[in-house]
Amino acid sequence: MDSNINFDVKNHAVLNIGGFELWITDTLISTWIIMGILIILAIAVRVSVSKFKTVPKGFQNVIECLVEMFDNFMYTSGGDKFMFLGNWFFTVFAFILLSNISGLFFLRPPTADWATALALALVTFVLIHACAAKNRGFRHLKSFIEPNPVFLPLNIIGEIARPISLSFRLFGNVLGGLILLGLIYAMVPVFATFVIPAALHAFFDVFVGAIQTYVFCILSLAFIRSSAAPEEG
Repeated sequence: MDSNINFDVKNHAVLNIGGFELWITDTLISTWIIMGILIILAIAVRVSVSKFKTVPKGFQNVIECLVEMFDNFMYTSGGDKFMFLGNWFFTVFAFILLSNISGLFFLRPPTADWATALALALVTFVLIHACAAKNRGFRHLKSFIEPNPVFLPLNIIGEIARPISLSFRLFGNVLGGLILLGLIYAMVPVFATFVIPAALHAFFDVFVGAIQTYVFCILSLAFIRSSAAPEEG
């Protein structure tokens, strides 16, 4: 990481597409790279699936273990009713985790940009109300005026606060780690940058990054599950 780190999101080029400007920023470049890595991994796994044996070993063991672990995570966090969201949340988990640790590979973490974190949180917001409408129907709309119609503005604010708080939690933790690492790189002598920041990278990028990935997914599932709570059982 550059000791003269700039915490701003750098813009490298502007493309004009049909009258709309597309800014090629650090965030966008990092996102494309991470998406490319995920696509390559998905293709590699898909090719390997056709060669899987009845008795798993090696790479097959790793894949089956990951799938089983995430299925258990979905079942314990969301319940059987929301297992159909497993593919989406596995993708989100992989994307956020790679984004959070991308600083190790000299990329600016996309999740250190609020636009990325907010976009992910808005998808959760849509899923919350889509699942609520599916499981509760009209009663979901009625819940906005309960226990009294006078609470409608507060209930709406409460729903809007969910994606905002979810996005700020992810964004704030990742950006905070980026800023702290940048300040430490600027303060320590050059010869120490190979020792002290390395340990902090392991904490902020790997440990905190993994925790925040888990927290984002489990909170999203908790919000979605709570939206269908009256219909459970």
